[in-house]
Amino acid sequence: MCERQRRSVGEHGQVTIPKALREQFGIRGGDEVVIYEEDGKLIVDYPTTREELVEGYRRRAADNRSLNAELTGVSSEADDLLGKVPDWE
Repeated sequence: MCERQRRSVGEHGQVTIPKALREQFGIRGGDEVVIYEEDGKLIVDYPTTREELVEGYRRRAADNRSLNAELTGVSSEADDLLGKVPDWE
């Protein structure tokens, strides 16, 4: 872990990331980073890659399928115990 270093913010909002941190995190000139606020702190992070997004959507779809199957089973059990819901229309 690098020690804390003070940096000045330039006229155009620019801040230089210390060399030790750039090397530690593999950040090179021209790389993109994402900057945002979280819990009152300024965060510098890597952008989400297309592959990470795709994997996230795949996991979400699998979770949704699993939840749907579970709810279908619970609904079937409820029908068996309580009888089918009457058609009110």
